[in-house]
Amino acid sequence: MNDKSNSKRILTLLMALMLSAAMVLTGCSGSGGEEGSQSDAEGEGSGKVMVLYTSDIHCGVDDGFGFAGLRAVRDQLESQGYETILVDNGDAIQGDSIGMMSKGEKIIELMNILKYDVATFGNHEFDYTVPNMEELVKKADFPYISCNFTKNGELVYDPYIIKEAGGIKIAFVGVTTPTTLRTCLPEYFQDENGKQIYGFKEGGDGEELYAAVQEAVDSARAEGADYVYIMGHMGIKATDAPWTYADVIEHTSGIDVFLDGHSHDTEQVVMKDKEGKDVVRTACGTKLQAIGYSELSKDEGVIDTNIWTWNNDKSVPDLLGVDNEAGEAVDKALDELKEELDVVIGKSTSDLTIFDPEVKNNDGSPVRMVRRAETNLGDFCPDAIRDRMDADIALVNGGSIRVDLKKGDITYGNILEVFPFNNNLIKLEVTGQQILDALEWGARSLPDENGGFLQVSGMSYEVDVNIPSTCTEEDEMFTGVSGERRVKNVMVGGEPIDPAATYTVAGSDFLLTGHGDGHTAFDGATVLAGSGMLDSEALITYIKETLGGEIGSEYSDPYGDGRIRIIQ
Repeated sequence: MNDKSNSKRILTLLMALMLSAAMVLTGCSGSGGEEGSQSDAEGEGSGKVMVLYTSDIHCGVDDGFGFAGLRAVRDQLESQGYETILVDNGDAIQGDSIGMMSKGEKIIELMNILKYDVATFGNHEFDYTVPNMEELVKKADFPYISCNFTKNGELVYDPYIIKEAGGIKIAFVGVTTPTTLRTCLPEYFQDENGKQIYGFKEGGDGEELYAAVQEAVDSARAEGADYVYIMGHMGIKATDAPWTYADVIEHTSGIDVFLDGHSHDTEQVVMKDKEGKDVVRTACGTKLQAIGYSELSKDEGVIDTNIWTWNNDKSVPDLLGVDNEAGEAVDKALDELKEELDVVIGKSTSDLTIFDPEVKNNDGSPVRMVRRAETNLGDFCPDAIRDRMDADIALVNGGSIRVDLKKGDITYGNILEVFPFNNNLIKLEVTGQQILDALEWGARSLPDENGGFLQVSGMSYEVDVNIPSTCTEEDEMFTGVSGERRVKNVMVGGEPIDPAATYTVAGSDFLLTGHGDGHTAFDGATVLAGSGMLDSEALITYIKETLGGEIGSEYSDPYGDGRIRIIQ
């Protein structure tokens, strides 16, 4: 499909959305089921099929298109004679209060109302533990699939499912990044004796995963699938290698379209598989800023694969007044949480940010800095933890700080959005050398961002990015430093750090003992305290008790107070 016809379809869909401000769209709702959704407009089996996909929703049920806009788009397509299949590529249940406070259940309930046809797992589906994820799967009215999530070496769920629509058999294969083992608490995937029992086909430098995908693709073809769609949560970042979407495509064959997530990007790519055949890779960003689609028919095959994007500050439901069952369900779910989340616990005299206040990306979006440089929110969070845990130092991985704290009143809901993972706080006794190793590992990707980059309290450090990182690793876990260090001039309490001395360090169990983001430097350290306090609770208590209800001028500089210096 050319750009002109694509723009025409976007305009048509948006016109339909605007009409829904005055009346509810009359198209059929997505019905789900093995045979796909049917349209009453042109009769069954029109031969036109539209695969719609979402990814990395992160609880953004009223952001971007919103669930109401997604439902309206699906209804409109079906009124035009399309049979639709709606799928999700993971990371739907985490990222905002509605997910955290219900441990994902409210999101599954809303996805049921939208009549999703199939979903696969993102790494954040496991944030509330594997047993919780298994309960959510049971509550879903649609199947979850995965060709690489295993327990004791055996697949836990079906690797693929075949949906028939428009006279076409379309296979969907689910695959989740093995980096899930380090972005979630590793203990979630272990038995009571600390032995890993869950896995993601992570062995063989990628080969085990490639083989799992290939086996699922081949089996789906043998079962009669006309087309094979990968529902991937793999991403594009170098730190996701050897399991990026490109790694998978290069080492497999038989895939027609790769629906991808995890990196929150919107790149549309065509690349060769291992037999030289073109494979389309598509991604739709995060928080429903876009809806992905792939149009196909029995006669023409895959016609076009791309995304529809909504770039307005206001969401589709808010701006266009979309009124349908999905929107009503979202409003009800949010209203149920509103009273508790809206309780004010304090105020801030400045914006506390994770973004650069001046620099923008090419698309005009703000540059996220908390994973590669100091920010005032990056100072505030470890300050709160150090205060509550009474430690010499506090460390917070930048990837755990998720959103800004805006100037003005601060509510419980605001804090839960900053720290949505419910990590427990602990305090360790560690050596100065262990601290140096942790800082080196956290800074290895600079100037690129890394979720394991360390924001600090009670100390300061410099990073010379002109020195290449010499960190060594195994299975993406830190094992040592083989050459010159890029972290310099580390100070604790205003004095140079002593590698042989001991210090108390506070932080989340995810970071300090759970090998989160590959941090292993504190292995063997003495655990002095397991507080039973959540990271979000520390922020709340720090604001209410230590700061007297007001975050003041000490946090006014968005670039922080000079704890981390990056030498370009």
